Amino acid sequence: MTSMSRRLVVAINPTASFGKGRDVGPAVVQTLRALGHDVTSLQEPDFEQLMESGRRAVASKPDALIVVGGDGMVNLGANLVAKTKVPLGIVPSGTGNDMARGLGIPFDNTEAAIRALIDALERPPRVVDAGRVHFVDDDGAAAERWFACVLSAGFDAIVNERANHMRRPRGASRYLIALGLELARLRPIHYRLELDGEVLETSGALISVGNNVSLGGGMKVTPDAELDDGLLDVLVVKALSRVSFLRIFPRVFEGTHVTDPRVSIHRAKRVRIEADGLVAYADGERFGALPIDIEVVPNALRLLETRG
Repeated sequence: MTSMSRRLVVAINPTASFGKGRDVGPAVVQTLRALGHDVTSLQEPDFEQLMESGRRAVASKPDALIVVGGDGMVNLGANLVAKTKVPLGIVPSGTGNDMARGLGIPFDNTEAAIRALIDALERPPRVVDAGRVHFVDDDGAAAERWFACVLSAGFDAIVNERANHMRRPRGASRYLIALGLELARLRPIHYRLELDGEVLETSGALISVGNNVSLGGGMKVTPDAELDDGLLDVLVVKALSRVSFLRIFPRVFEGTHVTDPRVSIHRAKRVRIEADGLVAYADGERFGALPIDIEVVPNALRLLETRG
């Protein structure tokens, strides 16, 4: 028995009905209930219904919202609890698990992740920043959405768009296949950026805006990003040939790409990205077409994590 019984909401990825992640949600719920916690389990057929039931659950002010899944579930959770006092817990069971990676939560061992969550429930939550994005949705309406980890609006977003339209294979290899297909069509993108009001125009290959470190399952696009510094790290990669891209790309997994002269990192509180024909992704989720406006909101999220 833990030192105190808590009222917890566990939201489970609706697409986790197959593969290795299928049993993680029920295991989390069962373990927390066995420890004496009052647990509400949210399982819905799709993300839209899960968001709706999640809103109702968070409105009741539980002691924590715990999401089980990948970065898409982290994004759902962030959008439910941002600017509230309800902390967000993460049990990673997705493909990329980049938010968990950046927080030091075990992402490849379910039992260790559940133990880490139980430990985190006994600690004060960590208060971190989040990114708030303003854009026009597919219906032409003004929209606002939060992200916790990394937003991409360049070649990586193009690859994400391709991967999301592929039915096979499942898992990380789908992203790599999509990358290869899009690499054959690599072209320079004309960007107009505003970074805290300063305009930067460039012919680029990739723009990423990091609140955390990585995307795509460990690609450290903004390796020095900090979750609580009140700033966004903006990665700008200038236009590259296919050969140059293939030389730089493997270095992203170590974060050493930032030493290349064609790569720069800028820090800003407010970012506007303009380019034709591009869609922005954040936390692996499709947001909407550019242009978009991004602002960092300090102390927007409370996170359960294991670090002291």
